[in-house]
Amino acid sequence: MGNVDKNKQVVKIVNEPDLDYQVKIYSRNAKIVDDSWDFRNSNTKDFTHCFHSYPAMMIPQVARRIIDNLGKKSKILFDPFCGTGTSLVEANLKGIDAIGTDLNPLARLIATAKTTKIDIQQLDLFINKYKDYIFSIDFDISKIYSEIIPDIKNIDYWFSKVTQQKLSLILKFIDDISEISIKNFFKVAFSETVRESSYIKSGEFKLVRCKNYLDKSEPDVFRIMLSRLLRNRIGLVEFVECCKNNAKTLVYDFNTINKIPSDILPAESVDIIVTSPPYGDSRTTVAYGQFSRLANEWLGYKEANKVDKILMGGERKNYITSFKSEILNDIIHIIWKKDKERALDVISFYEDYEKSIKNVSSTVKKGGFACYVVGNRTVKGVTIPNDEITAQLFEENNFCHIETIVRNIPNKRMPLKNSPSNIVGRTASTMKNEYIVIMSKN
Repeated sequence: MGNVDKNKQVVKIVNEPDLDYQVKIYSRNAKIVDDSWDFRNSNTKDFTHCFHSYPAMMIPQVARRIIDNLGKKSKILFDPFCGTGTSLVEANLKGIDAIGTDLNPLARLIATAKTTKIDIQQLDLFINKYKDYIFSIDFDISKIYSEIIPDIKNIDYWFSKVTQQKLSLILKFIDDISEISIKNFFKVAFSETVRESSYIKSGEFKLVRCKNYLDKSEPDVFRIMLSRLLRNRIGLVEFVECCKNNAKTLVYDFNTINKIPSDILPAESVDIIVTSPPYGDSRTTVAYGQFSRLANEWLGYKEANKVDKILMGGERKNYITSFKSEILNDIIHIIWKKDKERALDVISFYEDYEKSIKNVSSTVKKGGFACYVVGNRTVKGVTIPNDEITAQLFEENNFCHIETIVRNIPNKRMPLKNSPSNIVGRTASTMKNEYIVIMSKN
């Protein structure tokens, strides 16, 4: 990271068209456009990063370089929005203990499986048992044993009868596995199998059924499951072989908006935070809950239908509040003039975001780092500079800004279009850059 004057900001006044208002746009001198962070030709699916697709994943190369640059002497890495565990895996590979938390049970399952070392010979025994199991099934399409199919909302809307039966038979095999680490490994493969054998439109994060679902041939559910097991096995072998240390990961479900349990993370116990938080509420940005809902239901997680509501901004506030970020207050004022309802969406998200940053800040040691990989979304045609807002909120919690790195996101799996107005059919292009905000605690 280069030597920069971390206190200076360039300020320009922008007149918003048709509004009797001016907004101060802050642009830090310590903002660097660096193409070397694009990682265009890199393999983003090495090690256990191959396990499962997920919306808006931080690519491992970003976490890897941050840890290499700032975390070489770190003992504990914390990811307050760990998702499927990208930064947790990278920490373990460097011999660093990791703690992550996420409110989505599917994400926690995947993150746990990706950071758990399994005896490969024992795993192979179960994979071979699965092969024997599926080849021993005398599957008769005329015999649908509905009593073993889980109670899933609108199941016939998303799956054919035959697929339902096959998924249920796989789930029965998984339920009989007593070793928890191997059971989790199989559950992760099963989750992808659920999604790939459903009627969900390809490339969608939200629950959208493809129009020609009746024309689709019956998916080979058993083979999809086996292919995911074998692919994930390759990644696990690579992880186990390269992670020859005692580093461990613990994944929790506590909400950083409310409180960070002191028995898990005492004050000033964390050396480095590497995370990629949501860019806005799930309803109008990336629908993590919808993406995960079917798998969560098949796996029996009770939170299946509540994920998007409990994430940041999930509960819309009905009041205006003031934030400890000048630019955020200015931006909200502009959006309010255009659309009060959308302004309340923004307020709801950032009220939770501000609380989370305050709680997360207390866990970091003096001299430790908080590295947030964020995106700048657009609401009602107004770009919200989340990188600047994030830096300002951390500065309010005794951090100083080191630098912000601007990178293109050619490999990040995000929707090409989103619905910023939340009106069906009305879309806009999503962000093409993300910002790596590097903060250090005073």
